Amino acid sequence: MTGRPNTRLADMFRLAGWSKGELARLVNRQAAALGHSQLATDTSRVRRWIDGGETPRDPVPEVLVSLFTERLGRVVTTEDLGLRRPGEAGTRRSLHGLPWAPHRTAEVLTEFTGMDLMLNRRGMVGAGAALAAGSALSDAMHDWLRATPASDAVTPDDPSLTQDAAGADRYEAAPVGAEEIEALEHSVEIFRAWDATRGGGLQRKAVVGQLNEVGGMLAYQHVAHLQRRLWGVAANLAALAGWMSHDVGMEPTAQQYFLIAAHAAREGGDRPRAAEALSRAARQMVHLGRPADALDLMRLARSGAGPEALPRTRAMLCTIEAWAHATAGSGQAMRRALGEAEDLFVSDRNDEPQPSWMQMFDEADLHGMEALAYRTLAEHDPSAARPAEQHAGQALALRQQGRDRSQIFDHLTFASSCLLADDPEQAGVHARRVLGSIGTNSSHRTWDRLRGMYRLTDRYADHQDTAGLREEIEQALPRAPRPPRGVRSGGQLV
Repeated sequence: MTGRPNTRLADMFRLAGWSKGELARLVNRQAAALGHSQLATDTSRVRRWIDGGETPRDPVPEVLVSLFTERLGRVVTTEDLGLRRPGEAGTRRSLHGLPWAPHRTAEVLTEFTGMDLMLNRRGMVGAGAALAAGSALSDAMHDWLRATPASDAVTPDDPSLTQDAAGADRYEAAPVGAEEIEALEHSVEIFRAWDATRGGGLQRKAVVGQLNEVGGMLAYQHVAHLQRRLWGVAANLAALAGWMSHDVGMEPTAQQYFLIAAHAAREGGDRPRAAEALSRAARQMVHLGRPADALDLMRLARSGAGPEALPRTRAMLCTIEAWAHATAGSGQAMRRALGEAEDLFVSDRNDEPQPSWMQMFDEADLHGMEALAYRTLAEHDPSAARPAEQHAGQALALRQQGRDRSQIFDHLTFASSCLLADDPEQAGVHARRVLGSIGTNSSHRTWDRLRGMYRLTDRYADHQDTAGLREEIEQALPRAPRPPRGVRSGGQLV
């Protein structure tokens, strides 16, 4: 009992809309179903959890996680409920409990992926939550990203070290060898290629399931070099799960996976990889129209990447910062960031192999991001439309086979730039190429960009060809889905 209210649990409790008596009865019923028939929670006990900061004993935290997850229609973790496990000392940590202690990362990873899989088996998607602000994440993680992680300070090469006792019954941990880790690394490449071709909707649950298995493996303390590789696999899978979740509109879930990826990368001592995961969270913020949050995250990512970040990695980070500046209408800052990105990209002599997670950022991607930044700025400054067209054309010319989603984005950027440059005929050419392929892709973001392009056709509604294009787009756009049954609408947590 801390004597202080558990504000996170209180927020979730208000959002769920239960009375304290209802929650007590639900906890007892769920616990009994799990074989804990002796549990007898009452209203006063629930009040002590919320108003007095009392941490309930096992199995109540997991029961609460399950109840809130089902009620809110999104993944809820013990961190979200502000609950510390018995024996964890100290005061409650900052937002989402960030940064997590080293021994907590695998636990959070496994808990979150397990709840995500359960939620989606019931046909629910992320709802009833809001993204954490970029400044809050940056403040919470600033010092942690720069510090030497505990796993760097102590490198247990003694194979006799096994999983800690607290995790033994939870994870059924067992050792894995180099061949198994190599197979896991190869599976990441397969999932990544599928995502680039068909979007995140079709394989998202497979990636989450694989990540859940890796979390179990991480509960066993392997020799140092194998443990680092496992953390690398976890970081790559978590970043991909986040990207796929973002691709299908599951934004709070995506943000949590990006945070898991950053933590996993730091556990493995890979600061550039942690920075790249945070940059994905920044791209998510720009997509959602929150450039200030994106810039907060990019300052954290760029400062935390460390001197070991290769020039191409730093170039990629600059392009995301440029897009955020463009969204805010800051043309000078955007051009400065893009100039830095170009200089860094050409300075990379490839004398060191690029990490696997940077394989997708090539010259085509550089031009694609430059096109997107200029196209975004063109809504504030129409003179930026022509450079956007030029970069989009270069991106399309350089795109490799299998990057279908990126090609759709390039055509949409080109079409939007043409509309902003008063060239509706050329815009129609690229827009119709999108309409011919967008239906084979599971990415919701492509539809979001198509809607943005459609909005720009308003000024040409009397133009004969554009009027026909507008009708084609209206027929192609999917209707907004109805909320899943059992998911409540209502307020959002800030």
